[in-house]
Amino acid sequence: MKMKKFINDPANLTPELMEGLALAHADLVTLGPDNMMINNKLATADRVTIVTQGGSGHEPALSGFVGEGMIDISVVGDVFAAPGPQACVDAIKKADKGKGVLYVVLNHAGDMLTGNLTMRELEKDPDVKCIKVVTQEDVSNAPRSNSDDRRGLVGCIPLYKIAGAAAAEGKSLEEVAAIAQRFADNMATLAVAVRGATHPSTGMALADLGDDDMEIGMGQHGEGGGGRQPLKSADETADIMVNGLLADLEIKPGEKIMLILNGSGATTLMELFIIYRRCVAFLKEREVEVVANFVGEMLTVQEQAGFQMFMARMDDELLKYWKAPANTPYYKQV
Repeated sequence: MKMKKFINDPANLTPELMEGLALAHADLVTLGPDNMMINNKLATADRVTIVTQGGSGHEPALSGFVGEGMIDISVVGDVFAAPGPQACVDAIKKADKGKGVLYVVLNHAGDMLTGNLTMRELEKDPDVKCIKVVTQEDVSNAPRSNSDDRRGLVGCIPLYKIAGAAAAEGKSLEEVAAIAQRFADNMATLAVAVRGATHPSTGMALADLGDDDMEIGMGQHGEGGGGRQPLKSADETADIMVNGLLADLEIKPGEKIMLILNGSGATTLMELFIIYRRCVAFLKEREVEVVANFVGEMLTVQEQAGFQMFMARMDDELLKYWKAPANTPYYKQV
């Protein structure tokens, strides 16, 4: 099938979308050099600041969450590609207001290479205090005992929110990093797709799924997860995925969780709400309480049809940070 998108020269996709985002939300963000999206309140930030990185093509992530209470600078690479380390070094130095910088990296090969090179370069400057936290919560491609091989999916977004609130409260860099790591260690994501996306620059299909198939365990860019099977109903799919997340996190009756259904770009809210209602009922039967949630699109894969189901173990402190104020283009909390 021929790709049909409202774009101009494919070579200009990333700078044009970044320009458009900044113009649409000029009250909150400013476009800086090297495709940096910058929090307008950064200049007066007397606290730990937060920098992250990633490829474009996943809107609203990651730059849609730059602003008060979440990310201070997002460094954006080309479509589905990590930015270079020098841009990340420059962003961290720009973000540092004397209290240190939390640097959040998703576990993908290109992002990890950039992240490691960035930290190596920062070690040469003793005036910059930076701690890196890696999100790696995809349960489909490695067991929890080998979490370094797990891909980073939508879990980065609630982590930005929780870390950003801890920073806004005045916590030290070490405290913010410890809170972010505790949340990261207690989260899990499982993705399902029924149709793959196309690369917006080339039109190349990222995954080939049959008309009657779905894949549980789909990666961020169409990578297979070994869960190809005949398409199931909404309730059947929800049961499979909730069971997988509960087992991975070893959630017990009486525990409280965060539950996010993140649409991948072409799945309707109708479908997501139908699935969400089953998830809540399933969890209630097992005496697990949903105390924090989101249903919608946080991190997409162009027009991929499917969703990511995210679950995290919550406590009173994490819940407080999730509910704290935030004001970004695509997430607001009063």
